[in-house]
Amino acid sequence: MTPAAAEPRIAVERGDCREILPRLERGSAHLAVTDPPYFLDGLDGGWRKGARGGPRGAGSVVSLPPGMKFDPRQGRALHAFIAEAGELMLPVLVPGAYAAVFSQPRLAHRMAAGLADAGFGIVDLLSWHFTRQAQFKAFGMDRFVDRMDMPDSEKEAIKRELAGRRTPQLRPQFEAIVLARAPGGDDRPAPAAADPLAERDPGNMLIEEKPRRDSFNHHLTVKPVPLIERLIRLFSAPGETVLDPFLGSGTTAVAALRTGRSCVGIEIGGEYADISERRIAEQRARGAPDAGLQTAMPLAA
Repeated sequence: MTPAAAEPRIAVERGDCREILPRLERGSAHLAVTDPPYFLDGLDGGWRKGARGGPRGAGSVVSLPPGMKFDPRQGRALHAFIAEAGELMLPVLVPGAYAAVFSQPRLAHRMAAGLADAGFGIVDLLSWHFTRQAQFKAFGMDRFVDRMDMPDSEKEAIKRELAGRRTPQLRPQFEAIVLARAPGGDDRPAPAAADPLAERDPGNMLIEEKPRRDSFNHHLTVKPVPLIERLIRLFSAPGETVLDPFLGSGTTAVAALRTGRSCVGIEIGGEYADISERRIAEQRARGAPDAGLQTAMPLAA
C-alpha cells in the first residue's frame, strides 16, 4: 500500500553499493532509478574520467585495460557486475517494485541479462531521445591518410577529395532504459494512478534534451531532472521512496524532492557525493517539500 503522505527524506550514503545495500532496511524502497557505470576506459580509482598514470577503475573495473571500449570483456564485466548489484537491490525493494536502469544502447542486452540473472523480470526497453550534440567516436579520414606510405602531395590531394569525411560512426541521439520489475507484488496498485501529474498514456520513447552542466558539476553523464521526474511519477506514488545505488551527481535525489518522494542514494565517488549534496541543498532552498538532508540512511537493525 502507498505510505501516508509525509515530508520526503533524502539520504546520501557514501561508499560501494555492494557494501551498503545489504545494510539497508528490507522492503524500504518502492522504485529504483539508476545509471550504473558502463565500464568505460580511462576511469580512475574514483570512477572519474581523465586520470593518467594511476589505477584504472574501481572494484571489478580495475581489471579492464584502457582503450577497450569495444572489447567484449566490457559487456561480460558489466553483465556480471549488474547481476551482483541487482541481487543486492532486490531485498531493499518492495515486491513488484519497478527498476528503471539506464544503459548505452549497445550494452542494453547485457544490462537486461544481468538484471534478469539477479531475479528481476524484464518489462520493457525505453528510449530517452535527445537532439543536443553528444560525444561520439567518429574519426576524420585525414588521420588514416596521414599513415599511408606515399608522398605528402598525394596525401593532400586525397584529403581534398575526401573533404572532411569521417568514419561511419553514428552520432548518439538516444539512451536505452531497461525497465525491470521485482518479483511478486501482483496486488500492488499501478503507482501512476496515485500521482495526478503522471502521464496518462505514456509511450516508451521519452523526449528530453540533455541538460546544460552547472559550473560546479563535472559529471560526464548528467541526466535531465524532468526525465527522471517522469520516470518517478510513472513508477512510484507520492510519499514512496526511490533507490539509486549509483547516485552520481544527485539527479535522482533532486527529482525525488520535486515530486514528493524520499530518496536513498549511494555514491562511491566522494566528489560526486559532494556535488549531490550541494544540488539537494539548492533544491531545498527553492522550496522543495523536504524535511532536511539526511547524512545517513536508517539501516536495518
